Amino acid sequence: MAILNTVALDSNKKIKLNFNGGDLSSDAGLLLIKEFASKIGFNRLINNLFKTRDERSYFRHSDPDILMQSIYQTIAAYFKDDCADELTNDPVFSAVLEKEALASQPTLSRFWNRMDEDTLKKLDTIDSRMREIIYSIKRPEMMVFDLDSTLLATYGKQEGEGFNFHYHAHGYHPLLCYDGLTGDLLKAELRNGTQYCSNDADAFMIPLMKEFRDKYPSMPLYLRGDSGFASPAIYKACENHSCKYAIRLKENAKLRALAKFEDEALYDATRYNQVDYAVVYGEFMYQANSWPHPRRVVYKIEKPANQMVHMYTFVVTTMESEPYQILQFYCGRGKMENFIKEGKGGLDSSSVSSHSKTVNANRLRIHALAYNLFNWFRRLVLPASMRKQRVDTIRLKLLKIAARVIRSARYITFKLCGGCPYKREYHETLSNIQQLSVQLE
Repeated sequence: MAILNTVALDSNKKIKLNFNGGDLSSDAGLLLIKEFASKIGFNRLINNLFKTRDERSYFRHSDPDILMQSIYQTIAAYFKDDCADELTNDPVFSAVLEKEALASQPTLSRFWNRMDEDTLKKLDTIDSRMREIIYSIKRPEMMVFDLDSTLLATYGKQEGEGFNFHYHAHGYHPLLCYDGLTGDLLKAELRNGTQYCSNDADAFMIPLMKEFRDKYPSMPLYLRGDSGFASPAIYKACENHSCKYAIRLKENAKLRALAKFEDEALYDATRYNQVDYAVVYGEFMYQANSWPHPRRVVYKIEKPANQMVHMYTFVVTTMESEPYQILQFYCGRGKMENFIKEGKGGLDSSSVSSHSKTVNANRLRIHALAYNLFNWFRRLVLPASMRKQRVDTIRLKLLKIAARVIRSARYITFKLCGGCPYKREYHETLSNIQQLSVQLE
């Protein structure tokens, strides 16, 4: 009872406080996420398609319910399973999950341990089906596959962990493919830490390219990748699926020799001006020893400001544009680094805490689902002024809103903080959600 007592501050006796404010929550913005998820059929799809090999004869929390709880917790920045115990009776979480109480930490842990290769396939199916629904709302004019890898740190002797020489650290080395225009995470696959960037990258990309070719035959496809993906297998996969590519090549003496004419021209042009920045572009046909035929290589030679050295960028491509346009297009892949950082920092996709590699692979996919749900929410229904903001900013402005719950016989009313500075954005987002035109099966 002591916590119900009203106490005054010593610094100002006029200020009093107690813990008798009623049912309160600091996550009222999750109601927007729930409304959006319901509108696009996200919940229904998970209920229909997701199930683990659950041998429980009696349970209070089904697999789809636990999955949705994990996704909502991730979006609201409650990344640890232990947070579920503290949120057990949170009124907003109870409302969005339509349950009296949340699943506990032990229930979540048992849920993760039931994950296997079959659940990975189910999550892939859910992701593909959701992509169709989202494209029924707003379909991109073209698809830019941004292919990359990253490091997920591990601790201890976890299955598949290893020392990665590129990152000089222990961990997993997953492959990631983003839509370079929208930021959607199209595919993620956990790999052993010792794997090189391009290992099995063609097998990773072929199903995705085939999906887009089959479902959207008229959509132009492009792929961008850094020099870690300069592999004949990737080139062949793209060429076989009519996907144009721009992939950087590692600089070497042969490539520099083929660009010698432009290199000398740049030197002559800057001989008497070593201060200003200068750049030249060019192209040539080139066939490496492992290539079955010559391919077009475009390049850029730069002289940085206040430097005398030249910097080279070589890109192998099947695009027909001018060299400077292709180089500019290739440089656009730099945005993907922000997508990766947002997923790892803002939605905890780097969490791979299980000993089992399969469980960690499922964790990565579920965090990818949470990332995509939030990204769809951001680009489809948020006010235009907020669509370029990061997840942490949006979470602070629209999700972390205090609310008091009033329950009656017929309704549950959430009374949101009267001093919220983003009331207009909240109402506009809700209106945008309710006006969405969605084609559900």
